[in-house]
Amino acid sequence: MKKFDIKYGAFALCLALSFVAGTQAQEASKDAAKPAKSSGAAKANANANTHANLSGDNCKVSVVYDHALPNVPGKSIRGVLVEYGPGGSTPCHTHPKSAFIYATVLEGSITSQVNDGPVVTYKKGENFSENPGDKHGVSKNGSKTKPAKLLAVFVLDSNEKELTTMCKD
Repeated sequence: MKKFDIKYGAFALCLALSFVAGTQAQEASKDAAKPAKSSGAAKANANANTHANLSGDNCKVSVVYDHALPNVPGKSIRGVLVEYGPGGSTPCHTHPKSAFIYATVLEGSITSQVNDGPVVTYKKGENFSENPGDKHGVSKNGSKTKPAKLLAVFVLDSNEKELTTMCKD
């Protein structure tokens, strides 16, 4: 397989995950009051507290799905919906060392900084990634007047319980 094919395959996988995750997150947001329909949704609801320490300051964080990857023993995929009110933000944080994160802006704009990289504002439909061990120093709504939503898709060790750790510095 050529390098171009590998890159295209990875790009196609990211697009597919983003589409499926975005659709599920929008459905979860609309149907939050309804009972869970699948064991994955029930597991996501049970794990909703894994981001509880990140919610606050005009921000709501919810695990919207959690599924073991059947072809990758010990790994899971989790979808986390981050909803910022106008001017909302989350404090500096990291994620588990096993976690790769692919994030897509679903609504509004999100201002983000990963490690010592540039501070970037992403608009609806744009995305970024975080590698295992990265520090997410800036994560906030890009607007002080409109809400914003972000879907973060985690691929991580299935036994991970805490999805975020606040920065000590």
